[in-house]
Amino acid sequence: MTILETREIQATPVVRTGIRPAGARRRPSSRRPGGAPVRYRSSGVLVSRAPRRRRPITPVTTVLLAMVAAGITVWLGLVAQFGGVVGESAPVPDRLAVVQVQTGETLQQVAGRVAPDAPVGSVVDRIRELNQLDTVAIHAGQTLIAPIS
Repeated sequence: MTILETREIQATPVVRTGIRPAGARRRPSSRRPGGAPVRYRSSGVLVSRAPRRRRPITPVTTVLLAMVAAGITVWLGLVAQFGGVVGESAPVPDRLAVVQVQTGETLQQVAGRVAPDAPVGSVVDRIRELNQLDTVAIHAGQTLIAPIS
């Protein structure tokens, strides 16, 4: 331990007089009995004292908001029903070829590989129809007849 400075402190007697020094504030007296719990005046958080009044939500406002929500719901349903993008998808190609399934490949991946411009679901359905497949399960090395583009 290092001592940085040493000082001698001399005790001076405390003399209490009825006269307070200029600028000294008087300590507020406690208004509570000795055994009562301490009551705090505030939380310490500054809050605006400007008058504020909340306006209640009227039934008309509630109905308007419900109508806006219903309109948005109907609009989203129509977009989902008729599709957001207008246009025709590419048809399934008419040319057929024999393709071999590679290791780890699914029927959807085969369809995307042989006909990349056509919709994958339509190509998968056509491959299942041409090869008389009951499921989409295939294995590596299997040969399939598939439409190619």
